[in-house]
Amino acid sequence: MKHSYLTLLILILLGSFSSKAQQDPQYTQYMYNTEVVNPAYAGNREALSFGLLYRTQWVNFGEGAPNTGTFTVNSPIGNNMGLGLSVVNDRIGPSVETNFNIDYSYSINTTETNKLSFGLKAGLDILDVDFNKLNLPNYPTGQDPYFQNNNIDNKLQPQVGAGVYYNTEKFYAGLSVPNFLTTKHFDKSSIANTTVSTTAAERMHYFLIAGYVFDISDNLKFKPATLFKMVSGSPLQADVSANFLLYDKLTLGAAYRWSAAMSGLVGFQATDNIFIGFAYDYQTTDIEAYSDGSYEVMLRFELFNKPERVLTPRFF
Repeated sequence: MKHSYLTLLILILLGSFSSKAQQDPQYTQYMYNTEVVNPAYAGNREALSFGLLYRTQWVNFGEGAPNTGTFTVNSPIGNNMGLGLSVVNDRIGPSVETNFNIDYSYSINTTETNKLSFGLKAGLDILDVDFNKLNLPNYPTGQDPYFQNNNIDNKLQPQVGAGVYYNTEKFYAGLSVPNFLTTKHFDKSSIANTTVSTTAAERMHYFLIAGYVFDISDNLKFKPATLFKMVSGSPLQADVSANFLLYDKLTLGAAYRWSAAMSGLVGFQATDNIFIGFAYDYQTTDIEAYSDGSYEVMLRFELFNKPERVLTPRFF
């Protein structure tokens, strides 16, 4: 039963009709993965910062359930500039999609502590789809005429995006479009003898992020944060989170994804340079009946350019 649900879901996501679903990967720990969606964040941590995040979605839902890995590195360079690299590997069913992007930012100091940054993102998207991995209904050998001999091998598409990011010592907000180009992965002309539309096009995704840090006491900080994602043809996705930082070491929080999931988050500043985070999603949709939730783990490692950064670790 799980496999049949998964096969149906994959067919929908891959574009067995004109695709208008949200396509970019989603993250529960988006507050620690900002560079992936907004290039203006590059260099804003005032350190050489490396980030790794892995997400496995709908655990035990069946073979081919989504999982995503990201790698980011960024650093300030020169005066008021930042440079970074972001890599995203996203897998669902027979498809593997990998993005490689260079991120560049330029910042303007609006006050002594406040900064407005503009960013550009450019790179490549590589898509592979192996339809032979699908367990297609009524076709035990996988020779459905709609999918036979129509695999996609290392299809390259350019990516160009931009963003703006504003931050103070306590507040941040950003608006971005990681990819302006709307390109087709495949269409019905590649499948002979059918009138079924199989267009799967990348659409522009708009991201709005914001957060604020409240000092409750010397040893307790509270940070509410939010992320809104909008794409044509799909409902607005809204994430809201609330995290508490205790003694500049332990982070505990909860999050809610509108009409999708409730989440728990925990993080630990293991050393001055290393932060480890973990998140668990409980789906509030019918999918939860067929899965055991979703998990994320992340690691951030930093080499500080400014000694005072060790004494005052950034919450964002």
